[in-house]
Amino acid sequence: MVSAFAWWANLRGYLLYYGDAQSHLNLSRSIIDSRTPGYDQIGTVWLPVLHLLCLPLVRYSGLWSSGLAGTVPVAACFVVAGTLLFLSARLVYSSSVAACVACACFALNPNILYLSVTPMTEMVFVAGLATFLYAALRFRRSPHWGWMSLAVVASWWMCLTRYDGWFLVPFEALAFALCARRSRTVMFLAFAALASLAPIYWMAHSWWETGNPLDFYNGPYSAQAIQHGQPYPGFGDWPKALLYYRTAGQLCAGLPLLLIGFAGLCVALARKQRSAAAIGFLLLTPAFYVWSIHSSGNPIHVPPLYPFTYYNTRYGIALAVAAAFAAGSLVQGSRRVAFVLSLIAIAPWLLHPGPEHWITWKESQVNSAGRRAWTRAGAQFFQAHYQGGEGILAYSGTGDVAAIFSPAQIPLREVLHIGNGPAWLATTRRPDVVHRELWALAQEGDPLDWLLSTASQSPYKLTELIQVRDAPALKIWRREP
Repeated sequence: MVSAFAWWANLRGYLLYYGDAQSHLNLSRSIIDSRTPGYDQIGTVWLPVLHLLCLPLVRYSGLWSSGLAGTVPVAACFVVAGTLLFLSARLVYSSSVAACVACACFALNPNILYLSVTPMTEMVFVAGLATFLYAALRFRRSPHWGWMSLAVVASWWMCLTRYDGWFLVPFEALAFALCARRSRTVMFLAFAALASLAPIYWMAHSWWETGNPLDFYNGPYSAQAIQHGQPYPGFGDWPKALLYYRTAGQLCAGLPLLLIGFAGLCVALARKQRSAAAIGFLLLTPAFYVWSIHSSGNPIHVPPLYPFTYYNTRYGIALAVAAAFAAGSLVQGSRRVAFVLSLIAIAPWLLHPGPEHWITWKESQVNSAGRRAWTRAGAQFFQAHYQGGEGILAYSGTGDVAAIFSPAQIPLREVLHIGNGPAWLATTRRPDVVHRELWALAQEGDPLDWLLSTASQSPYKLTELIQVRDAPALKIWRREP
């Protein structure tokens, strides 16, 4: 099913609608294709698992430019997530029928399917989440070091995919401590110490690269820096933070599934089923997002609420996963009930088919309209004027501007950007002396645009100005003799 969905999305060019999807692929490609290839290109803000997963395929220009280099590993993560959620549900509900309902509510959700074919981190994280849940449930039945080892690896996977994983570490350690038959304090400390190695590694990595171990949190490219300290709905306001996240979750899951999931949680709690603990664990990630809205400068904007735009709506997927799993609580082995519940859960997508009604696709489509327009125009310009080896100066080798390079079939090693260290500094500080690159590419308002516009001795002259609606102008400069 996911392969058919990927084929459909690729045919329509939807795989790289998310700007972050293109940036993830460019970052992965830069590890092997850059002026300064290697470990330093991993960066410090985005965690590395997705970029490493894409490495085997991103080296092929066709797969890089189409986005399929990211689709293959992310779709594989979707398959792993669905399989392990099914196995986990079968363990806690002692019913294959109930497990099928949980799996169907997860796998038939088009918002989840769309994120399962795009180079984004959500499904990679859910694969780790489902792996940990299955390992913890198996450990509870049969305490064996192998299941604990799998859980630790799953925790590392999550911690190096999304920062949500860092929040889960103490709860994971508590889960294993409660499952242990003796020495619970030792188990808690042992698991917490092992799982914490991943966050410790990343802080050490950030310190090595930037001198700031918290660069991902308060550095120039962090969520806080992007927000510029500006207030937004939910910041410092718990009820409003909960409202915005609940709305995002409803848009991702669909109201029927959300109600089914809530009913399933209530049934599990009333009957004191062990499934309640598993559902509670899956709800920790939504709790993290509510906390992030309230305290971490990480807003979510949804079209029904002010400011009536799309931003980070895909984070509601975590609530859809928990609701899908909880749906199994309502099934007592009846296949008829299972079929009806599954049908009700996907009813919004059956009544309103088409991507216009999928919030994850709609967010990517609305927010990328301007970027896709100037990316297409910029790629066409370079395809007509650029000769291999001439060199391009750009502020970032992985951001929005860099999205031009893959469709224009320009290798990243021909682009000089801030991630290339000393060569970038020499060129930008004295472009009148060090000016190997024939071209420069900047978005209006970025640091390179400011430098080229104000430098009195710059040899670069503005050649092309690409302006589209609701987006900064794209400027292409050419060095004159």
